Amino acid sequence: MANKSPSQPGIYKQTLLAGLWRENPVFRLLLGMCPTLAVTAAVKPALTMGLCVIFVLLCSNIVVCLIRNLLKPHLRILMFTLTIATFVTIADLFLKAFAARMSETLGPYVPLIIVNCIIICRAEACASKNGLFVSIVDALGMGLGFTLTLCILAGIREVLATGRIFEVAIMPDAFVPWAAMSMPVGAFITLGLLLGLVNIISKKKN
Repeated sequence: MANKSPSQPGIYKQTLLAGLWRENPVFRLLLGMCPTLAVTAAVKPALTMGLCVIFVLLCSNIVVCLIRNLLKPHLRILMFTLTIATFVTIADLFLKAFAARMSETLGPYVPLIIVNCIIICRAEACASKNGLFVSIVDALGMGLGFTLTLCILAGIREVLATGRIFEVAIMPDAFVPWAAMSMPVGAFITLGLLLGLVNIISKKKN
């Protein structure tokens, strides 16, 4: 008896869940480590960076998918980079115009989305080989997975470093802030512990 091919809703569900867990960009693929470590001292900049990545990922996947049949092999990566750079510039200028303080906080890390391995990876692995809807779902799954990872990491660091989250105190008055959590060492320690936890959960599931 021949194997039945998965239904379209099934494909979309698998593609979405892949970015959230099975192929999570940070926890499973270890992509985008630079912003993961650099902008997660607080939840607000982490969330802003995540939203910028979702915007760029979604728009670039759509464009790459639509022009995939026109791409020549020797120009493929160049066109991916130009497409990504266009939407990164839009995101960067939008932040400078409407959220100047956040733009200063994030510094060069928004322009550096151009070289974020997550974006170029999805353009090559998915958008250049699949239809429009699959490319959109893939971008949303990977973008949401990346954003959730940043927010989890930032939430832990911000609470331990300040006793607050989104500038709202949640720790008791007796809590002593861990200054190291607002420093680079805090990012490395927190990320390492979370990666270890993800590996333990994955092994138990397997």
